[in-house]
Amino acid sequence: MNDVAEARASAGAAVWDAGHRRLTIGLLLVISITAFEALAVATVLPATATDLGGGAESLGWYGWVFSGFMLANLVGIPAGGLLADRGGPARPFIVGCVFFAIGLAVAGFASSMPVLVAGRITQGFGAGALSSIAYVAVARGYAAIDQPRMLALLASAWVVPGLIGPSAAAALAHQFGWRSVFLLLVPLTFVAAMLAIRGLRELAPAGTGNSSQPMSIRAAIQLAVGAGVAQLGAETLSLLPSLACAAAGAAIGFPALRELLPAGTLIAAPGAPAALAAKGLVTFAFFGVEAFLPLALTLVRGESMVVAGFALTAGTLAWTTGAWIQERMVSRVDRVALVRTGLAMVAVSIVGAASVLVVPAPGVVAIVSWALAGLGIGVSYSTTTLIVFETTPDGDEGNAASALQLVNVLGVAFGTGLGGAVLAVATGAGSSQAAAIAWIDAIMFVTALIGFAAAGRSLDRARSGRRRRP
Repeated sequence: MNDVAEARASAGAAVWDAGHRRLTIGLLLVISITAFEALAVATVLPATATDLGGGAESLGWYGWVFSGFMLANLVGIPAGGLLADRGGPARPFIVGCVFFAIGLAVAGFASSMPVLVAGRITQGFGAGALSSIAYVAVARGYAAIDQPRMLALLASAWVVPGLIGPSAAAALAHQFGWRSVFLLLVPLTFVAAMLAIRGLRELAPAGTGNSSQPMSIRAAIQLAVGAGVAQLGAETLSLLPSLACAAAGAAIGFPALRELLPAGTLIAAPGAPAALAAKGLVTFAFFGVEAFLPLALTLVRGESMVVAGFALTAGTLAWTTGAWIQERMVSRVDRVALVRTGLAMVAVSIVGAASVLVVPAPGVVAIVSWALAGLGIGVSYSTTTLIVFETTPDGDEGNAASALQLVNVLGVAFGTGLGGAVLAVATGAGSSQAAAIAWIDAIMFVTALIGFAAAGRSLDRARSGRRRRP
């Protein structure tokens, strides 16, 4: 019993030992920088657009500041994973840092909105590669007993940027101008690179990966093109051109998506594919509701923006708390039970968030509900990642990391995109905003239930507790 207690007490301690400390700090700093930048852009973009023209032409590029980043992210994610499997993670990590820093500089010195979009596209490629390398580093650089703690730390790296990022960006923009929000992050990016590179160089490639990998970058570009065509349709006010773009985007992008994800992911085949499917579905459901929760609270219920902000902050903090709960329980509780518990919490929370649309409940109901949703996704998100690590062959960690990040990015994009489409169609047909958001919540509730079912198929090979590394 003493040996068991000592093992539990020491679990995760190695992430801060002399052999891992620089790598851990470097990875956390990279994630914190990318998180801050993602939140800061939304804060300063109105001032940026005004400064760079402010007319209809500038506003026409507004959405592409975000979508350009996301589309390039779709290419950077598999590129980073492929290069990590072929030559180790150090080189693609440096490449990702360089692209991210160049993108920051281009955005910081932009003279027009198209140049700003070009900078964001460059940033997106770099950020995508860095996100893959972070997961590869966790899979290869830390013992299995330490991986849950490292995943919880990576989740925590979003907390400080989430709490202070928007206000800090606003203060920087007010004091030094919006360009400082981009330019001050350039030296920090290289500091993170210098801290992490030594540990990454020790993580030599463990194999060649599977033979389909050379096609992944081409498929990633194809997926980004398909998503871009669909994005053009979303910006078209006419229904028929919008539907045509959506159909064309799906025709281009869907075959590429099937190629990029492990076989069986889209049907939740047992093992890692089911874990990836569950991760994508819970992300889809969570962000599909969260994106429209402030709208429900402010415009439908008449609550203040303060209440809406508290709800989103509660979800962010609870997500990190859920990740740490997972870190404490994952060695003692069946992984299927953890994932399903998290998905059930998200489903219940969606019902709670939707209830404020139909009953005169106080705004605190939405805050409590979304805190529960954050706990749920925090528990399930990290656990599905561990399942994928455990069921991935040595040498193919880069491919697995790419798949993990792809389902995450696509879950957010598709969840918020479908929600926006439902809102537009329903209100355009004469429905109230409350009814439209209720339809969105219903779709996301069903999605969470589908994820609950998929999770049950995810541990055929991992239930035995198989660990590749001591």
